[in-house]
Amino acid sequence: MYTLRPYQSDAVKGVLHYFRRHSTPAVAVLPTGAGKSLVIAELARIAKGRVLVLAHVKELVEQNHAKYEGYGLTGGIFSAGLGRKESHEKVVFASVQSVVRNLEAFADQFSLLVIDECHRVPDNQDSSYRRVISHLQSVNAGLKVLGLTATPYRLGQGWIYQYHTSGKVRTTEARFFRDCVFELPISHLLDEGFLTPAHVLDAPLLSYDFSQVSRTANGYYREADLEKVVANAPRATPQIIEQVMSYAKQRQGVMIFAATVNHAKEVLALLPPQESALIIGDTPGPERDALIQAFKQKQLKYLVNVSVLTTGFDAPHVDLIAILRPTESVSLYQQIAGRGLRLSPGKKDCLILDYAGNVYDLYQPEIGMPKPDSDSELVTVPCPACGFNNSFWGKLDDNGFLIEHYGRQCQGYLDDDDGEREICGYRFRAKFCDECGADNDIAARRCHQCDKPLVDPDKKLREALKLKDALVMACVGAPDFIVARKQGRFWHLRQKIFDVDDFLSQARLDALLAQSGGQQFADADL
Repeated sequence: MYTLRPYQSDAVKGVLHYFRRHSTPAVAVLPTGAGKSLVIAELARIAKGRVLVLAHVKELVEQNHAKYEGYGLTGGIFSAGLGRKESHEKVVFASVQSVVRNLEAFADQFSLLVIDECHRVPDNQDSSYRRVISHLQSVNAGLKVLGLTATPYRLGQGWIYQYHTSGKVRTTEARFFRDCVFELPISHLLDEGFLTPAHVLDAPLLSYDFSQVSRTANGYYREADLEKVVANAPRATPQIIEQVMSYAKQRQGVMIFAATVNHAKEVLALLPPQESALIIGDTPGPERDALIQAFKQKQLKYLVNVSVLTTGFDAPHVDLIAILRPTESVSLYQQIAGRGLRLSPGKKDCLILDYAGNVYDLYQPEIGMPKPDSDSELVTVPCPACGFNNSFWGKLDDNGFLIEHYGRQCQGYLDDDDGEREICGYRFRAKFCDECGADNDIAARRCHQCDKPLVDPDKKLREALKLKDALVMACVGAPDFIVARKQGRFWHLRQKIFDVDDFLSQARLDALLAQSGGQQFADADL
């Protein structure tokens, strides 16, 4: 029997509270080392109906099952890799690959589906995860679906859910997982002593230059391109490994993440033979299991791998991680670093050596709009429409007062009495449609409401300056400019131009005025 930590109990309560009111798929975010398997075990223990727990690797299936049986209960395992096909128990722990190949064995109803490492669930309806979910929903339309992950974002997609329990909109696009119902920051675990602190050391002098390597349309690096970088720096790898071994003298367990298979073999050849091993995608299952056990028992000190030990691998004694490859996403970077954050006897910290120029922040990853410049910081901006406190990049003066921010649209949402949800949508910066009056994102080319083309201020000013019977007036406040046309003896307002600063530099504006053929501008305080 286990005693849950306070945050684990809070996670369970958050999930129960949500599913009492909603049936839409939800996410709970717990950092690596927070004990997701204990949360899963507790939810499975108290569930009234049948529970299916899915994972993508047999190691996670085994870990989650072991924690559940730690309560003195018996659960089934359905995993070809573990040699068991038990699908009729009240709680079943399964690999998604085995289930999708044996859907007929899951004809009985489940009330709760739990997906570990749920950031792996894609939008593709033909994927293994989505086929399993559709099958279970066809048996029970009221199936509750809960995902757990440490990294709730997906390469090429961004956030895997749409709404956060704090009232924040993560994306305006619909997601399979609608709500994040619980999130625990990694800083809390560090502050409370539940994780080992990490010290990240960027190694600019001894490193590979992957800066010119481009990604594919799917966001991944080509192995051939990575091979070329490594091959063009033949002296880098020996120097890097020499430095890694120097840092490793007082360390218990070292994981090295190589760029390619050939690179990994080169790294292995430079390490002490009796203390080192290599695991790649083609390593046979029994051999892989034996090497992992030897490493966990500290019979091996160095474990080299290529993209295969980022999830489902638990060796708490790891206290040095060397990253010799570029990471495609903040999610992958956090998964790699997370291998060294678990607590272990005699372990004081984890040293992370980055030899590939990765620039992700382990504790505050930037998802969405990148940081505009080095002077920007996160600022709080209340929405004048709904009151939600938005977090935007912005700048403060020396007294802490807001100078400017770069937010475009309110991130808040509202729930009505019937439980219907509406995104606030207030725009801090907008491009207005002359046809219907709707406001649009400043980068929009067509109106979202009437679909008419939106003409940018540059074009509007150029056209107005060409007219002999037009007067362009600069305003103090909004709009930035107005265009008046002369009719008889009087001037009539014909056009308003907003947000010139977002589209035109001062140099460009001066150039336009110079092209006006000496036309006089009037300053008006409107």
